[in-house]
Amino acid sequence: MTTRDAVIVAAVRTPVGRGKPGGALAGHHPVDLLAAVLRAIVDRTGLDPAEVDDVIVGCVSQAGQQTFNVARNGVLAAGFPESVPATTVDRQCGSSQQALHFAAQGVLAGAYDVAIAAGVESMSRVPMGSSLSGQDPFGPAVADRYAPGLVPQGISAELIAARWDLDREVLDAYSAESHRRADAAWTDGRTGADVVPLPVDRGEGPTGETLHRDDGIRPGTTVASLGALRPAFQHDSWDQRFPGLRWVIHAGNASQLSDGASALLVMDRDRAEALGLAPRARVHAMTVVGDDPILMLTGVIPATHRVLDRAGMTLGDVDAFEVNEAFAPVVLAWQRETGVDLDHVNVHGGAIANGHPLGASGAKLTGTLLDVLEHTGGRFGLQTMCEGGGMANATILERLA
Repeated sequence: MTTRDAVIVAAVRTPVGRGKPGGALAGHHPVDLLAAVLRAIVDRTGLDPAEVDDVIVGCVSQAGQQTFNVARNGVLAAGFPESVPATTVDRQCGSSQQALHFAAQGVLAGAYDVAIAAGVESMSRVPMGSSLSGQDPFGPAVADRYAPGLVPQGISAELIAARWDLDREVLDAYSAESHRRADAAWTDGRTGADVVPLPVDRGEGPTGETLHRDDGIRPGTTVASLGALRPAFQHDSWDQRFPGLRWVIHAGNASQLSDGASALLVMDRDRAEALGLAPRARVHAMTVVGDDPILMLTGVIPATHRVLDRAGMTLGDVDAFEVNEAFAPVVLAWQRETGVDLDHVNVHGGAIANGHPLGASGAKLTGTLLDVLEHTGGRFGLQTMCEGGGMANATILERLA
């Protein structure tokens, strides 16, 4: 039986725009954001898009302009042949990391030779919660099981900070460092090669400017400047349910609302070589886990251990880590439990600095991890993301280029 390898040949993404009215990419329809990265994948590799067996796209808020299978609409907008199919998946914040898993699993199974894993989110045009329309997404059985009720992610972040005794100064210091690292990576040229520049459109048409880099990075961020921000989730009702919370989470130590898209070209290794394409990395191991839906964001801890077990590896075998910065306590609690040196974690900064365009973040982080491995000469990288509802994906990549 022939052994197949699932390899990543190319990674592209848009720059990340701040997700708010007037943000640099707010005027771009999400389908067009997705189409931009799909076109870039084939333009940069010379791949005939007719070779693509499937396009799998992560998107969280599948409502309004992101509904009706945004993946298929993106494929058509990109000018791909009508014969190329596409589907949209929702694994919450890990949606495009899950898209990578599905693409790699299809390649390993022999169902695909060539697939694109991608993600998109325009949080300016389709805000979080748009798909709810005032409806209850849980139903009575979930409400009964988790009475007095599930909580928003911000409350989960507060609970994690309390359980791991992470005070505000520690969280803010980590957040300021995220901005410093992100700015340094761009300034030094260690990141950005995979970025597809886009015209700035704040909702009133192109301005004549071009967005080349993530526009949420604030290099002058300090613990003192973050100290001026008010807690985001403090409310009497939560004080009553969770007495003693210190209310340490605010806009500056949480990921930014963002707009953007990302894409990865995933292929069978033999097929890539036959087409003259050089793989950047091999998908070495994958997993997804469920965890406590009230703490919600701690799934990255068991996911890390499980993917290492599946790979027959230890933490010491991994050269670089990407742990999505949904909130600063997520990464710091993960670090407390694993003992990994933070010098090897989110080396180019994270979502606190460069944004979190929900459905696009998984594939975006994969590209960042490849950048880090290629610039440091590391062999193995591990990526993990917490997800709404208490889940997490984890992936181990082996650098080949």
